[in-house]
Amino acid sequence: MSNHNEHEETTNHGGLTRKEISRRQFLTYTLGGATAFMAGGAVIPMIRFAVDPLLQKKDTGAFVKVAEESKITEEPTEFTFQKHQVDGWYESDPTFSAYIARDSKGEIFALSPICQHLGCTVGWNSDKKFPNEYHCPCHGAHYTKDGKQLAVARGPLKQYDIRIENGWVYLGDIIENTRVK
Repeated sequence: MSNHNEHEETTNHGGLTRKEISRRQFLTYTLGGATAFMAGGAVIPMIRFAVDPLLQKKDTGAFVKVAEESKITEEPTEFTFQKHQVDGWYESDPTFSAYIARDSKGEIFALSPICQHLGCTVGWNSDKKFPNEYHCPCHGAHYTKDGKQLAVARGPLKQYDIRIENGWVYLGDIIENTRVK
């Protein structure tokens, strides 16, 4: 006696043998395929979310025109500028600032005003106790004109990557301070 579920009908059409599929096999394949399709629909966005940042082109080295070269003196001057940023789907143009000055050799440099202690904003000649220095009003850190830390902070002020073209000073990314040892 044969079981109906295990029964396979075969038909012969010109020498070819065709196996018939049972209802149970058809439902198993259909439900399995539908489940795989739905699972793929849930998993593929998660994989794309995890891998997409690795595939995105990095926008590094973008320089922004900040100041005329002729207006830069040996006294650090604060300049503000906007830089376009894209964070995921959010685009913004936040305002940044930099202290730009010339050193004793006449070379132009730009320092970030962010204190390396706890991230407050420093000011040039902002405290009478520390003349000709950057001073942090939050916790008393202070720095030399080149950005070298003198007290409290764990490191020197960072500097901007700088480029001079056609009489203008362009600032790029913030980098480690190479002016101090």
